Amino acid sequence: MTTVTETPARTAAVEIQDISKVFGHGKGAVTAIDGMSVTVGTGEFLAIVGASGCGKSTLLSLVAGLEQPTTGSVDAGGHKVAMMFQEAALFPWLTVGANIEVPMKVNKVPRAERRKRVAELLDLVRLTGFDRKRPHELSGGMRQRVALARALAQDADVLLMDEPFGALDAMTRDILHDELERIWREKELTILFVTHNVREAVRLGDRVVLLSSRPGRVIDAFPVEGERPRRIDSVQIAEQAATITDRLREEVSRHA
Repeated sequence: MTTVTETPARTAAVEIQDISKVFGHGKGAVTAIDGMSVTVGTGEFLAIVGASGCGKSTLLSLVAGLEQPTTGSVDAGGHKVAMMFQEAALFPWLTVGANIEVPMKVNKVPRAERRKRVAELLDLVRLTGFDRKRPHELSGGMRQRVALARALAQDADVLLMDEPFGALDAMTRDILHDELERIWREKELTILFVTHNVREAVRLGDRVVLLSSRPGRVIDAFPVEGERPRRIDSVQIAEQAATITDRLREEVSRHA
């Protein structure tokens, strides 16, 4: 078992202690995660990479409380947690503004306050003036901005992101990297960001945690060097991404 602690200067936002997750029973049981421990510091941007099926998405579901660990514990320390998926998953019959309002309606936020908050969030994700548009009128990148605004509407300070930019073209993804970094700083968020793209992980993360093939275990962690803002095509990003990719290839080959 490998334990990954927080960076020393931070207090803990999320404590993941020796968790395992088993789906099913008996001979058909599948262990998705086995003996994983990670501490995520407050305000940290933690990127998580690993081969397909290594438990990355399951880990986020456990932190979000959508699943419960079979053993071990997940403690978000009383922080509010929101989750953003690869697909924007907007309600097509609702306007942009109404989509963002959904979590606030669930929490019974008064209408006037909802409208004010929607305007603030649209400004934050740079979609002012799009509140009456429908999802089909937006580009893929714009829909993801709306999904981000909807996640932030929950007033969460821990944001879980499950490959949110995986389906976007390279230019749109690069622009959204800049936007996400800006919002992360402005809102002082703690982010757990799952991706298959190692360069993306290095571009965005304070640390990159590498998971083993199934069952998922932490096998390595890489502090990301270099000042922000970073460019995904920089030599420094490419070199560090290559180091992590080589380690990932070793792991995949070992289980091939």
